[in-house]
Amino acid sequence: MASLNEFTGVLGRARAAHLLRRASFGPTIQEIEQFAGYTAAEAMALLLDDSATDPSPPTDPLTGQTWVDPTGATGPPKAGDSNSEQDDLFRYFQSWHMDVMRRSPLSLKERITWFFHTHLPARWTRINSSEAIYYQNCLYRFYAYGSFKELFKKICVDNAMLVYLDGSSNRKNSPNENFAREMLELYSIGKGTQVAEGDYTNYTEDDIREATRVLTGWTFDETFATLDPDTGFPTGKMRSHMAGSPATQVATEHDPGQKQFTSKFGGELIGPTEVVEGFPTVEAAYGELDRMIEMIFSQQETGRFIARKLYRFFVYHFISGEVERDVIEPLSQLLLDQDYSIVEALKLLLKSEHFFDSDDAVKENDNMGALIKSPVDLFTGLFRFFGITLPDRESDPASFYADMGYVVSKLEDQGLNFYEPFEVAGYPAYHQIPGYNRNWITTYALAHRYQAGGILMKVMDQSAERSFQLDILDWVENSGHIADPSDAAEIMNTLVNNLYAVELTQERYDYFLYTVFLDYPDNQAYARELWRQEWIIYKNTADGATVRNLLETLFSALVETPEFQLY
Repeated sequence: MASLNEFTGVLGRARAAHLLRRASFGPTIQEIEQFAGYTAAEAMALLLDDSATDPSPPTDPLTGQTWVDPTGATGPPKAGDSNSEQDDLFRYFQSWHMDVMRRSPLSLKERITWFFHTHLPARWTRINSSEAIYYQNCLYRFYAYGSFKELFKKICVDNAMLVYLDGSSNRKNSPNENFAREMLELYSIGKGTQVAEGDYTNYTEDDIREATRVLTGWTFDETFATLDPDTGFPTGKMRSHMAGSPATQVATEHDPGQKQFTSKFGGELIGPTEVVEGFPTVEAAYGELDRMIEMIFSQQETGRFIARKLYRFFVYHFISGEVERDVIEPLSQLLLDQDYSIVEALKLLLKSEHFFDSDDAVKENDNMGALIKSPVDLFTGLFRFFGITLPDRESDPASFYADMGYVVSKLEDQGLNFYEPFEVAGYPAYHQIPGYNRNWITTYALAHRYQAGGILMKVMDQSAERSFQLDILDWVENSGHIADPSDAAEIMNTLVNNLYAVELTQERYDYFLYTVFLDYPDNQAYARELWRQEWIIYKNTADGATVRNLLETLFSALVETPEFQLY
């Protein structure tokens, strides 16, 4: 049976690497070795550390200052300064977020932030506001270690979401059902199977209409001056004016009537607690929103829906009947009991025997090496593993944006149009049945994935202007991870044992070592001796052309494999 019992004992290298690959954006060899000596509980305690400060906001190279600072904490702009165009600012935000993930501490915080974006997506060409998208990202980070239910209340009136799914155009006399429909179907409780026309397992078309009425009246605040009292971040605003005596702020476009939900939600009746001159007060409108989200998130099916999303993101895309019973059910109950704390759910899931494949001896259902890396994981993992540096995004933003913008363009080549999902459900790899993460692999995207090693070493795409480069010869010689670089097998072992989440067969191992790397498959001992002699020549003459070429060939080949795509 699939077991959520805590894995006991020391993790060892393979399990430590598995946990770090799923919980962060790629471990280094030092981190794998460090965590190999921990128990699952000790490892999770470190991964849940929240002592690091949140990342500073992106900088506009045109002004040398950030453009996302509604409180003016960074000081007024210099005389005559004006920000770059919105298209450029959005590209800067893309690069900034990619770099935040690349440089993030070894913790779950940024991984959960990314999970929230994949679940509650944003699309630039619909929103057209880099500020709104940035503040949404901050909101996700703020609630990464908090309550998903509370985050959901905020996302309903988030500026970016109000524009993305037409909440801003939802008024009492002109309702727009777009967000309410996606809120129920994609983001919270899920549809379930259709029972009859307009009637689904978990809600009905009538529930969508009533939810739409609860959500009337909010609009995009283009000044970003309306700040959420709990987070301090800009949020959408309620269309309102002052009315009554004493004067009270009333919601002029919020539906003042009672909203009757169906038996799917226990026949809940939600309406404003205070109406002044025919208008609900703004406070009463927010109260309705709060009660509706509490209603939705009190349903067992909502817990199951979110538990499945977590499982597919962190463990595996396929959920068997056994996993549904033994993993999803207890996870969903924990979410309901713990106010939808994502951290509490992950503490249970990522310490479990099931996560570490120790609940049974069946290799076919192993989770280690069972997911396909996203393009984000592919690049952040390589950057972090090899310690590849980029210009500092704060002190040299122009150079940084040029370099990281190039990386972001490669994400799109590999099938991830960063902040431009073409479906409101997000990127297909995180939701689309039945392929899920296998949607990363298309003929076009795979060809570009296979180029990653050559791109980083600048043996491919040489005309592109970028300052970063992986010097594989320098890494082999000076990283400290290879005691004897003249030993070809040690180089091979170090790379495959740390870059791969799956074990190579002996045939595959020999192919890479003797055919690809040493180019001498017929006499293995002689091939290793030839490498040793080439290394000695390099050390004596400083002519590294031959050994560099062989190392670059090996590394490129290791990246150009199905095995490398897995984590």
